[in-house]
Amino acid sequence: MLENTQRTYTSAGDLETLDFNAESEYRMFPGKEITIAKGYSTIVESLASVLPAGMIQLGRKVTKIEWQPDDGENCDVTKPVKIHFCDGSIMYADHVIVTVSLGVLKQGIGDNTGMFSPPLPRFKTEAISRLGFGVVNKLFLQLSPNRDEAMKFPNLQMVFHQSDSKLRHPRIPWWMRRTASLCPIYGTSNVLLSWFAGEEALELESLSDEEIIDGFSTMISNLLENSRHANSAIKFDKVLKTQWGTDPLFLGSYSYVAVGSSGDDLDSMAEPLPKRSNHSFNSPPLQILFAGEATHRTHYSTTHGAYFSGLREANRLLQHYHYIDI
Repeated sequence: MLENTQRTYTSAGDLETLDFNAESEYRMFPGKEITIAKGYSTIVESLASVLPAGMIQLGRKVTKIEWQPDDGENCDVTKPVKIHFCDGSIMYADHVIVTVSLGVLKQGIGDNTGMFSPPLPRFKTEAISRLGFGVVNKLFLQLSPNRDEAMKFPNLQMVFHQSDSKLRHPRIPWWMRRTASLCPIYGTSNVLLSWFAGEEALELESLSDEEIIDGFSTMISNLLENSRHANSAIKFDKVLKTQWGTDPLFLGSYSYVAVGSSGDDLDSMAEPLPKRSNHSFNSPPLQILFAGEATHRTHYSTTHGAYFSGLREANRLLQHYHYIDI
């Protein structure tokens, strides 16, 4: 049960791929975790409310970022970055802050993708390749309203037989056997939450609502057959699930330090381009900056880590232009 919980915390579908020594650098942020009413969109809307109208352009997917590496050749110092959009339009910029997920970057350094032109330097692509990036999905199940209201759904902590097929219940599907819990989202709620990671999370994305409801109904009826809940008909009428693994703008959920990588790779992820040296300053600086949870050494995989990385890159530009830090 603890193993499966750790899989959702880290996004490592197989904990043997997780570098436990590097995990020691991770830092918990003080304070309680909270659930945001109406979702993260309310935070984005609040932050965006101070910007001029039209500043944020939605639905314009970037297909390529052209930049000028510090290779000693003559460089155009005016608007050195050229951004291509899926609608064929082009924008020129002094600086671009790339905040796409590590999953998108992994795809972007693959053959024939051309996300960056010229391709990212070796130190960057190696860090992207070594770091882990997994899939974690949340599943919400709404109980049918005709249930006995006096009978509240329990907090289930679940352990399933994994290896011995003789001990497995034949009707409980394989994708359910590595989820650790099924609990109301708060004490009296009729909405239940369960977490999935790894290949089970990807399988969940491919299932229909009917298949999910059938699987959970079978599992619950078997787990609770000898409990005080056995005579209370437990039925579901609605399913809501995240689908981070197949979303082309994410291709996964969050990063982890995999075996073979280290915190140094997280620092490399945060290094702006072109990388400056003591010998070469021919290209305009800070053409491509990187932010996002996978660029924070101690708070990777978290929302606050992503937020802090954005402040870091904003301060980098402020310092470049000799403004004070925010």
